[in-house]
Amino acid sequence: MKKSILFAMVLLFAGLTANAQESTTESKVKHLTYNEFINQVWDFEKNPNTFVYKGKLPAIIDFYADWCGPCRRVAPLMEKFAQEYDGKLLVYKINVDQEKGLASAFQVRSIPMVLFIPMEGMPYKQVGAMQEQGYRDVIEQQLLK
Repeated sequence: MKKSILFAMVLLFAGLTANAQESTTESKVKHLTYNEFINQVWDFEKNPNTFVYKGKLPAIIDFYADWCGPCRRVAPLMEKFAQEYDGKLLVYKINVDQEKGLASAFQVRSIPMVLFIPMEGMPYKQVGAMQEQGYRDVIEQQLLK
């Protein structure tokens, strides 16, 4: 009995330690406001007809809402990609409820909507959630080629 209590306490402590380490890991996903988007990604007010990307790395922008179930399933993937491709890819999030101007500018009608921005060429979007491998294929074959 004493061994099982001790074992349970060790497991509990290990779990608490792991959770504490996870919660202190800083997110590499950046939430963008309208002004940050204009300054860091594309100033569509100044260049409405020509996409001029301001970033130094390819990017993914996840348009989402907190109430959206599929968006909540995509969010951990975006975190994972931000960590895994750190230094090679930028991962942004835009809350469509808070940034209605950006949602309107990109004609976001359904979420999640992910905008993929290569270093050269036009961005393209994916409406609806994909499996992890689908996102990974786009990242590897289109953004990091």
